[in-house]
Amino acid sequence: MTRQANPHDPRALIYESYRIEGIGEAECRSIFLDWAIGVPIGEDSRLHVEALLQSYGTDNPDHPMTKVLRAALDPSAAPKRRGGAMGRR
Repeated sequence: MTRQANPHDPRALIYESYRIEGIGEAECRSIFLDWAIGVPIGEDSRLHVEALLQSYGTDNPDHPMTKVLRAALDPSAAPKRRGGAMGRR
């Protein structure tokens, strides 16, 4: 994997995570969160994640970052807000 400008990963955070030997899933989640915070407001982060999976995950299907990126696309992972009394339980 060579470093190329990727509009979906402008700071190369995801790219570099794939290069860190022995990186774990917890570190990948932290890196992903940092990347997600940098997604410009109004842009669909899901499209960016799909592009990142295609760019990096295809060649690294067992990498922890690939697992984190796939989890980001899982619709069941979306938090559901519970208001009122149910939200306090």
